[in-house]
Amino acid sequence: MPTESPRTQRARVGATAGEPVLRADALHNRHRIVEAAREVFAARGLDVPMVAIARRSGVGVATLYRRFPTKEALITEAFADQLEACVSVVDDALADPDPWRGFCGVIEKVCAMHAVDRGFTAAFLSAFPDAIDFERERARAEEGFALLAQRAKDAGRLRADFVQDDLMMLLMANSGLVTTSDEAALAASRRFVAYLLHSFRAEHADQAGPLPPSTPLDPRHVFCPPDPDSP
Repeated sequence: MPTESPRTQRARVGATAGEPVLRADALHNRHRIVEAAREVFAARGLDVPMVAIARRSGVGVATLYRRFPTKEALITEAFADQLEACVSVVDDALADPDPWRGFCGVIEKVCAMHAVDRGFTAAFLSAFPDAIDFERERARAEEGFALLAQRAKDAGRLRADFVQDDLMMLLMANSGLVTTSDEAALAASRRFVAYLLHSFRAEHADQAGPLPPSTPLDPRHVFCPPDPDSP
């Protein structure tokens, strides 16, 4: 018997203790909505009207809002599995005895995920203060990556002037690769990431000299958070 995804388990038992268990038909509709949202967000980003998602899923707008009262709720549910995968990638890297290999692996795998899904990049970089689980998992991924970067610095492999904002800059740039297919996006992302990882090496920092000062990046300048009240 196949293992249920975390998203299916949440829907079947209720996201919180007080929520009713969904009937089979309601659970089916919920899955259709979430899958449609993931497809639309991946192709077009987060700035998609809820009515377009309802149309894509084949359910009425009223049904969509009954399951997901706000776009924020739908976004966080649609990308819950990808976020869990990101956290898992970071956890695996922290368990690697070679911190540089772990650091490179996280960059490569996370950028590959983001390259084919514009919506996930936007969701990961946007702020959802009411989505407690999503924010907690994202913070865990960010903290784990910061620890991994520090270990790579301590090992003398990662340049000392690498900062956490550089990861955000990398994700923004990676998401801006414009291609004609997922295969092309992945190929372009791999080459782009290889260039950057080469420049991140500590020995190259010694040869090229210091970088300009880092600038805190606000992802809202690139990815507009959805308006929960928009139709």
